[in-house]
Amino acid sequence: MNLKKKAILFLFRQHKKNQSQLHELSYLFWECTLRCNLSCIHCGSDCTKEALAPDMPAEDFLKTLDSIAPHVNPNKTMVVITGGEPLMRKDLEYCGKEIYKRGFPWGMVTNGFALTPSRLEALLKAGLRSITISMDGLNPETHDWFRGKTGSWEKAIDAVTRVAATPGLMYDVVTCVNKCNIEDLEAIKSLLVSRGVNRWRLFTVFPKGRAKDNPLLQLDNKEFVRLMEFIKNTRTEGLIKASYGCEGFLGDYELEVRDNPFSVRPAYM
Repeated sequence: MNLKKKAILFLFRQHKKNQSQLHELSYLFWECTLRCNLSCIHCGSDCTKEALAPDMPAEDFLKTLDSIAPHVNPNKTMVVITGGEPLMRKDLEYCGKEIYKRGFPWGMVTNGFALTPSRLEALLKAGLRSITISMDGLNPETHDWFRGKTGSWEKAIDAVTRVAATPGLMYDVVTCVNKCNIEDLEAIKSLLVSRGVNRWRLFTVFPKGRAKDNPLLQLDNKEFVRLMEFIKNTRTEGLIKASYGCEGFLGDYELEVRDNPFSVRPAYM
């Protein structure tokens, strides 16, 4: 690692140390349901269509927000709604409106299967600020295998295209790179660019939940380096902003495959 990069990493560590001392809350994640309309082979939460654990009542979460609000600047504290699949909640728009009413910007992570045009419109009216959509294959063969449901690839592509065409909405597309799709990364990139996507986050699986015993989901060392080189070259190419979306120190690839170098996140984030 050259001296310039070492100096940048040192300064970034000092910056993060100062931030941790200030202890400012900037992100709040709400796992609003364990229900899901897909059956993804990598799911860390092992979610099901009808989860045994009931959804957290909206009012309980809103009470939590109300208790936090006096201690933070709500306008600078992002609420990210995750699951399971958030769109399984029929009251998601109500939740969004109430979060927005309290001054908190909010976004969500979705597999896109139920993101119809009317649902997206309703979410935008409820204050949706950002959205992340998963797309894990070049075609139904790889994506539907990964997501465990026939037709999920077409739904994901439709959702990605719709979101990319929505003015003012912050978004990105995320792809879980595994042994079954690593050969298709160039083609997936071209597909996303053709659909107007400009932000793409690639990640690898942490071996937990359903993923822990599936060797097809774990990259070997050569494949991991190949992924790093692909992201690095894609960022240089400039057609789409690609980044590596997982934690962990990456050595010489730091600052080459993502905007900010690795740091241990405070527990409250």
